[in-house]
Amino acid sequence: MYYILGKDRIGRKALDPFSPQISIFQAQAVAAIVIFDIDGVIRDVSGSYRRALADTVEHFTGSAYRPTQTEIDSLKLEGLWNNDWEASQEMVYRYFETQGCSRATVNLNYETLVAFFQARYRGPTPQSWTGYIQNEPLLISSRYLEALSCSGIFWGFFSGATRASATYVLERRLGLRAPILVAMEDAPSKPDPTGLVAAVNQLEAQYEVGANLPVLYVGDTVADLYTVQQVKAIHHSRAWIGVGVVPPHVQDWARYAARLQQSGAVVVLENVEQLTPESIFSLTLSH
Repeated sequence: MYYILGKDRIGRKALDPFSPQISIFQAQAVAAIVIFDIDGVIRDVSGSYRRALADTVEHFTGSAYRPTQTEIDSLKLEGLWNNDWEASQEMVYRYFETQGCSRATVNLNYETLVAFFQARYRGPTPQSWTGYIQNEPLLISSRYLEALSCSGIFWGFFSGATRASATYVLERRLGLRAPILVAMEDAPSKPDPTGLVAAVNQLEAQYEVGANLPVLYVGDTVADLYTVQQVKAIHHSRAWIGVGVVPPHVQDWARYAARLQQSGAVVVLENVEQLTPESIFSLTLSH
């Protein structure tokens, strides 16, 4: 089953965690786990991570090439470049290949590239938070998460962002208190599903919920959805459901949504808050 819910495609209404609908869901004992990616789902990174990526590629190509948002989208749709440091490196290498250079001849130090990227994104020091990270509009509200909790839906986060960056947005921006989070330092890069399984296990342990609840993983990249496909092949005892979100910076909405569908998304959303308790209930029943 596959749906696309996006601009002018669905009538949206405000979700009130104290509305009678929530009581209905509680009465039906709806229970599920939702794990969210962060970049492109919880926060808009077009003016931060994406800008730092473009800056980095421009710098390490000697100002000869600055990738467009469309070019970055195309790279991300390959499903291999969830890590923006590695994506930056790859785009530098590809530029020099167009100039007739082999990768072996390109003088590119990965640690130096990461340091440059981080100085743009985070700021000049690890504790400064004065870089592009300040320019990240939130795509989700704490009220939405409260509504999920009121419906018996447990939630946490699995992201390729660094723990410091993820904690900054979750705790300092959203005001969450020590949420379940598996970050870059905690697990292999996606599409390896180790981090997704770890986040689920932590939720089950912390809240003492029953095993084998259906799990929805909400992400904005092909790598996120490949992660769901991989975990399905390993852990057969529960339902794993991939939910795609088209991030705000995408230029070709339909193409991007179709690629997420092809990668395993059973529903594609314009905004994460369209994933209401009602839709979660519907998705878990059909899987």
